[in-house]
Amino acid sequence: MAKKIEKNIITALDIGTSKVVALVGEISNDGSIEIIGIGRHPSRGLKRGVVVDIEATVNSIQRAVQEAELMAGCEVHTVYAGIAGSHIRSLNSHGIVAIRDQEVTRVDVERVLDAAKAVAIPADQRILHVLPQEFIIDNQGNIREPAGMAGVRLEARVHIVTGAVSAAQNIAKCVRRCGLEVNDIILEQLASSHAVLTEDEKELGVCMIDIGGGTTDIIVFVDGAIQYTAVIPIAGDQVTNDIAMALRTPTKAAEAIKIEHACALTGLADANEMIEVISMNDRPGRKISARALAEVVSARYDELFSLVKSELHRSGFESRIAAGIVMTGGGSRVRGAIELAEICFETPVRHGSAQRVAGLVEATANPALATGVGLLLHGYQQQYVNNYTSSVATLGATPVWDRMKEWFKGNF
Repeated sequence: MAKKIEKNIITALDIGTSKVVALVGEISNDGSIEIIGIGRHPSRGLKRGVVVDIEATVNSIQRAVQEAELMAGCEVHTVYAGIAGSHIRSLNSHGIVAIRDQEVTRVDVERVLDAAKAVAIPADQRILHVLPQEFIIDNQGNIREPAGMAGVRLEARVHIVTGAVSAAQNIAKCVRRCGLEVNDIILEQLASSHAVLTEDEKELGVCMIDIGGGTTDIIVFVDGAIQYTAVIPIAGDQVTNDIAMALRTPTKAAEAIKIEHACALTGLADANEMIEVISMNDRPGRKISARALAEVVSARYDELFSLVKSELHRSGFESRIAAGIVMTGGGSRVRGAIELAEICFETPVRHGSAQRVAGLVEATANPALATGVGLLLHGYQQQYVNNYTSSVATLGATPVWDRMKEWFKGNF
C-alpha cells in the first residue's frame, strides 16, 4: 500500500485513564479532515488522567499508534496529545497595554496576552492555555479580533489554564519514548468542545460535560468564549468499581456488565430482566435484576451530576447556559444518563458526537472518540489556519507551548 504524504496527515493521541486512542486524519484538497485511521488500546499506566507507570503507558501508546498506522497506511511521526487530571487549574485574568502607532497589530495582541497572563501561579504549575474571552479597545468591549482596529488602549480578558509540570512532562516523555514528537499538549475538554459544540451553542451559553474513565471534565462557554473549566475526579471507572463491589464480580466482568446492561435512571430499568453475573474465585455464577443494577449505577451518576451542578453554581454561570448541557465521552453512553441529567440540571441535555470531520463513521458517531477528533481539529487550526487572532481566540496561545517545549528539551 502506498504511504500517505506526511504533510497532509495529522495525528491525535488521546491518552486516557481507561484507553489510549490514536486518530489519523488526512487533509483533503478542499481543506476538510477525513479520518482514515483509528487505533486504541487499554490504558494500563494512568490513574485519573495522570501517568503513574511510564512503561505501561508507552506500551499502550505504541499499540494504539501502530494500529492507527496500519489502518491509515502511513507512518506517524508527530502527534497532538491531550492532558487532563485533577491537577488542572484555571482562572480568569485581565491585561492592559497601550496601542503602538494607534492601530492594533499582532505584536500588540501578543503584548496584551502576555500582560494578562502575568499572574502568580504555584511553582509546580505551568500555563497550558491563554484563551481570550474578549478584547476591549478604548472601553469598547466584545471585540473578537482586534488586529487592524484603531485605538489608544487595548485590554484583554482571558481564561488561563494551568497544569502540573510533572504531568505534562511525563506525557511528553512517554510519547518520545515511542519515537514520536509532541506538536502540542491540549486540555482535553477544550479539544472535545471543538468537536461537539456548535457556534450557536457557544454564543448562547452552554456547559459541556466530558465523562471519561478517570475524570469528568467541564467547560462552560458564554458569549462565544470559554468562561470556566473544571475537573471532577469521578467518572466511568468509579461506576465499574461500584458494580464490581456491589455484585462481587471481577472488574473486567463489571466493565462488560456496565457497557451491556447499565442504566443510570432506575425507572427505565426492567425489574423482570435478569442479568448473568460471574462470581469470584470460580464460584457458580448467579443472576440479578436489571433494576438492582440500575440502583447501583444511578447512585454514582446522581453523585457525579450533583458535583457538576455545584461546580456550575461556583462558576456563577449556572443561569447563563441557555443552550443547556452537552454530554460526551464514553461515560455518557450509559442508558438513562441523558434523562437523569435533565432531571438533575432542569435544563435540556443532548449527546455530543464529533462534527466537522468525515471518514470513518465510528469516529464521528462514538462520543468516546470526541476528544481525539477535537485534537485533530486543533492540529488542523495550528498547521493550516494562518489567522493569528482567530486561532488564538479559539484554541489558545501557541507561544506558551513553544516555551514549554524549550523547557522540556532543556530537561530531557
